[in-house]
Amino acid sequence: MARYTGPVCRLCRREGTKLFLKGQRCFTEKCAIEKRNYAPGEHGRSFYRRRQVLGYGQQLREKQKVKRMYGVLENQFRRYFKNAARGKGVTGEILLQLLERRLDNVVFRLGFGSSRSQARQFVRHGHFKVNGRKVNIPSFLVKKNDEIALHPSSRKNPLILSCMEDVAGRGVPEWLHLDRDNFKGEVIDLPKREDIKVPIEESLIVELYSK
Repeated sequence: MARYTGPVCRLCRREGTKLFLKGQRCFTEKCAIEKRNYAPGEHGRSFYRRRQVLGYGQQLREKQKVKRMYGVLENQFRRYFKNAARGKGVTGEILLQLLERRLDNVVFRLGFGSSRSQARQFVRHGHFKVNGRKVNIPSFLVKKNDEIALHPSSRKNPLILSCMEDVAGRGVPEWLHLDRDNFKGEVIDLPKREDIKVPIEESLIVELYSK
């Protein structure tokens, strides 16, 4: 499956906000946004001064920001939007809820991975079980009361242990519960809009796909 394999810090700089793609580095002063908060490229410094993004361009940038943050492709993202549009409630909020419920995102939120891309790799390699059953599909959608546990054979993995030490600094969302001693987490509620701290204007994405 096609994936972006270039420098991920360029993506954050292009969108002008932290997308948390580089693991623990994003929480330090070494973050690219902290050091060079302007678009990448030769004309990056003058990009936003030269050109004010409005209308369709603004809607497109918002969609690209969310896609890049959760690491999904265009066709996947479009399917999430269609499912959200069929749901009962505010389409934009349902869309973000679906993305938050992805297993790779939940593994990242629980602190078993330093970034969503690393969490995705851990899931693909079969390091996690959902309700006692091994699941290696990153897009698997968790439900309320689901239990996500680290496989017993993976509990000495140094990468995962290192990530679990770092999670104390960024915390775990209120809709999740982490049992650090038993290497597992639980979905105690479905994610709410206020649980997503990154500035996202989901209404722009709805406007883009509703044309």
